[in-house]
Amino acid sequence: MPTGSDHILRSYDEELARLKGELARMGQIAVAQIEASMDVLERRDSRAAERVILNDEAIDQIETSVSHDVLLLLARRQPMARDLREVMAALRIAADIERIGDYAANVAKRSMALNLSAPIAPAANLPALAETAVDLVRDVLTAYQDGNADLARAVWERDVELDALYTSLFRELLTYMMEDPRNITPSTHVLFMAKNIERIGDHATNIAENVWFLVTGTPLQEPRKKGDLSSTTVIDPEHPRR
Repeated sequence: MPTGSDHILRSYDEELARLKGELARMGQIAVAQIEASMDVLERRDSRAAERVILNDEAIDQIETSVSHDVLLLLARRQPMARDLREVMAALRIAADIERIGDYAANVAKRSMALNLSAPIAPAANLPALAETAVDLVRDVLTAYQDGNADLARAVWERDVELDALYTSLFRELLTYMMEDPRNITPSTHVLFMAKNIERIGDHATNIAENVWFLVTGTPLQEPRKKGDLSSTTVIDPEHPRR
């Protein structure tokens, strides 16, 4: 016959499962937002971009709900050890997914500004950047749902791929602006869009670090490789294509 403690444990597990379900829903919306931001970019559809921006509110609402639920769990259950890591990971992961949604909405906003200028060639590289970011987000959310520390670490290590793509596009945009000052305004919008996508990868690695700690109980200690070399990029104005 189940005891009172069995009931409490079952109820606690159900609350944690509900939290994970909410985070899964948040993640699905965030991924859809990234993909939608690329769709409106390629179609140059400002009206659809406005809908992407408005949809960000759904992620914000879930994040608020998760934060509220976490506070209730902490107050009611006073979890320890692995249980405490579960609850705190949910809170941190919700915040990272919310930021991912914000960056997707920012990309949609920039696409509207970009539509005021003629199309520029470097913008065609943004979907590949976004595809890599989506892969990282999807994989790290799977790692969280499955409690897979190895997959989380793989995402953590693969962020360097996204950094490298961003650096390459950054250099291309600098060159493009140097070749013709008329390219400066649209190129600047593309540059901000690329940076927003690169930051999505950073938040995916934050989630990966939380999943690793949640599963193993130890933090990832070694420094993460960085492929973003935009801060040290120098373009020769006399020979921009070299």
